[in-house]
Amino acid sequence: MVLGVASVADLFRLVFLPVLAWAAYRDVQTRRLPNLLWPPLAAVGLLALAADAVVRYPFAGYADRVFLFRVGFSILFLIPFAFAAYWFRAFGGADAKALVVLAVGFPTTPTYRLPVDLVASLPPDLVAALPRLAVPLYPSLLGVGAMSALTNAVVVALVYVLWLALRNLAAGRVSTAMFVGRPTAVSVLPERHGTLLVTDGRIPRSGLDLDALRMYLRWRGCSLVELRADSDRLRDPDSVTDTHDPTDGAIHREHAASRTGVTVYSEESEEETPDGGTTDEVTDEDATGGDEATADPTAGWEGTGFVPAEVQRTADESESGDSASEPTETATSESTETATSESTGTATSESTETTVPGSAAAGASEEPPLGDPWAAEAFLSEIDGSAYGTDPETLRAGLDTVADAERVWVSPGLPFVVPLFLGLLLAVTVGDALTLVATATGLF
Repeated sequence: MVLGVASVADLFRLVFLPVLAWAAYRDVQTRRLPNLLWPPLAAVGLLALAADAVVRYPFAGYADRVFLFRVGFSILFLIPFAFAAYWFRAFGGADAKALVVLAVGFPTTPTYRLPVDLVASLPPDLVAALPRLAVPLYPSLLGVGAMSALTNAVVVALVYVLWLALRNLAAGRVSTAMFVGRPTAVSVLPERHGTLLVTDGRIPRSGLDLDALRMYLRWRGCSLVELRADSDRLRDPDSVTDTHDPTDGAIHREHAASRTGVTVYSEESEEETPDGGTTDEVTDEDATGGDEATADPTAGWEGTGFVPAEVQRTADESESGDSASEPTETATSESTETATSESTGTATSESTETTVPGSAAAGASEEPPLGDPWAAEAFLSEIDGSAYGTDPETLRAGLDTVADAERVWVSPGLPFVVPLFLGLLLAVTVGDALTLVATATGLF
């Protein structure tokens, strides 16, 4: 015991608390944790385990054999469990790694004795009510600290679910999704973490991951506002020209793309550039008459992969005006018949057979279905890796939803590192939640 408080190994284990507190905070803010975080924690855990083993060697007594059993349970059960949970997507990568390092670092329950001076300063009634003069107050019978942290984390997660449901209920948002999500304005989705919820059935289902949505928007080089304003055109896969680096969809990884005024990330630079427009100066000659005045309005947007809706409409109107001032060989059947009947009363078969696609003369003929709406398959085939398990149908359904809806149900997806940290904090102070409940109910 060091200063009569704890063993050297258990003092090493205290390092986990501030590190996991920082990890939980960062995970909430960014949903990203650096891979370099885990090897040092694992090394601390191995060092603590080695310190325990040296003290107990050659493991001759009953308590020593119990120690070996607990170490075996923690490593041989919890580590495979973490990988299985990640494989079946119950855990994220960071969640699984956090549980692995806890299994290494807390194969036994640490004990921290209350300092004598602290005990002397407490009221006698409080001291008498304490189950023991050490923390955790209610250690588990199994004696595996990592397992206590995991069970506590599950309890914390359940409390979060209940809090979410009560909050929705208080606001009158009653739905089967009220336990796992909350209504969110579509306009703020680019700044939110989580997953769209599909609520067309009795049980809500996970839809498009918002990180995948950001990846798609960055790949196309357009913002969500622009996608909603011009969804009919952007749904056409032929509207995709140039594409951009989709990044990993993290909110904090962004800079302003040239000419588009939208947020796109570049590996070469993480600096933001000002919004919008071209950098060409507009002169009086450009604005008045001459050939310059009739220049293509979309000039300057080449190579961006996106032309804003208002610029495209200006270009279309300009083309329509030019077409109206010059004779053309293409006209709708209806206009051809009208013009001919006024002049000659008849129409040639050639002119009546000439139609413009989508005109009234096309009658009941429908536009052919798009081969790859939203270019979803093209996006998923081009990116390096997976867009968080997104398939083309899920991506299309999510884009259709955010293009038309004003509010959607979103599962915020609390990172499990958060309840895991809180579970560990409870495990080394209060103890095991199941043991506490069993003690309170008189089961033992």
